[in-house]
Amino acid sequence: MRIAILGAGAWGCALGCLLVETGHDVALWEFDAAAAARLGAARWHDYLGVELPESLALTSDMAAALRERELVIVTTPSEFLRPTLRAAAALLPGEAPVVCATKGLEAHSQMTTDRVIADVLPGRPFALLSGPTFAKEIASGLPAAVVAASGDVFVAKLVQKGLGSPRLRVYTTDDTVGVALAGALKNVVALAVGVSDGLGMGGNARAAMITRGLSEMGRLASRLGAHPLTMAGLAGLGDLVLTCTGDLSRNRQVGLALGRGENLTAVLARLGQVAEGVATAGIAAALSAKLSVPMPITANVAAVLLGSKSPREAMTEILARDARAERD
Repeated sequence: MRIAILGAGAWGCALGCLLVETGHDVALWEFDAAAAARLGAARWHDYLGVELPESLALTSDMAAALRERELVIVTTPSEFLRPTLRAAAALLPGEAPVVCATKGLEAHSQMTTDRVIADVLPGRPFALLSGPTFAKEIASGLPAAVVAASGDVFVAKLVQKGLGSPRLRVYTTDDTVGVALAGALKNVVALAVGVSDGLGMGGNARAAMITRGLSEMGRLASRLGAHPLTMAGLAGLGDLVLTCTGDLSRNRQVGLALGRGENLTAVLARLGQVAEGVATAGIAAALSAKLSVPMPITANVAAVLLGSKSPREAMTEILARDARAERD
């Protein structure tokens, strides 16, 4: 297939390498012209630690990247999703579906990624791509499994066939809102787990935080019409476990540092990449309050990030909540 990838961060480059390897014609777009030129000249991605194939076309010209493409994948951070889609709207070829691999919630609207796409590109076929995937492992040739979510069965199967390979297994679902919420909220829970581990609270607390985090993810997802079992799938439990426990998880690393008493600004500067959970926590906390959906882990993570609670105060408050039935 002729595929365009909008966003040349770690995930965009990792997907680009994988898709070129499996025989696709791929154009990778980078917003920053100077960064695109450097990447094109060096043909090396420092974070991923891999050489970019010569056949992977790199450009800062969006029109050139999108020309005559059959599939368009967006991998930008969530804060840039809407402006990127707006810029691409008039340039998208024919009926080429848009595949969104971005995980997060829009700040001002509290919209999930599927709703942002539908709002900016009404009538355009689209799918969400999510699941437990570290870009560095994908770029290194390690196997993974993901889910393609679309309300259009044809589009879901197109993505499944187009992106699937011997080392990337692609499943399908029609639950776009569930997949979107799972991808966003698991990052917040990973921050909480990182804080717990940074405070030295142990493996028991970690397991409890992951389990109760999954529970509150499910409450919000059900309230917004998602299928309950989506949270038990690759986009939910699969990605949650990876992000909460994997050493390559940016959100976990931020939480660990906060738990150890480090300053958020310094932590993010050192990280050098986007940890989506930092922005998502406050948005999700506001959304849950608006919908009257109890999400104590999310609310306490948001409070820590705002500086209104210390990490230990937040973890203590989560553990000291009134006892209740597990399904409440």
